[in-house]
Amino acid sequence: MAKKTLGGMAAIFLEESKVVAAARKVRESGFTKFDAISPYPIHGMEEACGIKRSWIPYVTFIAGVVGLLSALALTYYTSVVDWPINIAGKPFFSLPAFIPIIFELTVLFAALSSVVALFVVTKMPRIDPPVIDKDLTSHKFAIFIPETDTGYSEDRISKLFNELGANEIKKVSEY
Repeated sequence: MAKKTLGGMAAIFLEESKVVAAARKVRESGFTKFDAISPYPIHGMEEACGIKRSWIPYVTFIAGVVGLLSALALTYYTSVVDWPINIAGKPFFSLPAFIPIIFELTVLFAALSSVVALFVVTKMPRIDPPVIDKDLTSHKFAIFIPETDTGYSEDRISKLFNELGANEIKKVSEY
């Protein structure tokens, strides 16, 4: 389970373009731990928030290679070492016959490791997360700045959110 932070300030926006511009301005104001909340992915939000490229594709690739090598080892061991059967003079280890097994184990290892890495990155599952605004899942957007962020001041953040055109500013006690 993820640890809960102490709380913070949230700004609610009704327009996608405003929340992207607000995220950029919040980052330029020196905040580093803020979060942008949206009901759907927004093009350009990663750049606006300063989010770096994820390391999950590297985990997926490495796990896929491990799956491929495991499948090769499994098929080699079973057909050459453990139970060698001479069928019509064919070689004991005939790679074309094992392509489906190799493919399936490669995909299985890569997919499962991607899901596990995603859960680790997002700190899921999170039991009973707090609700900033019930409409953030349908048509509203938010920027949340936690109390633990550098330079946190409620007056400064309220002023910044008002300048950015927030439709609503909320003090969040637990996030």
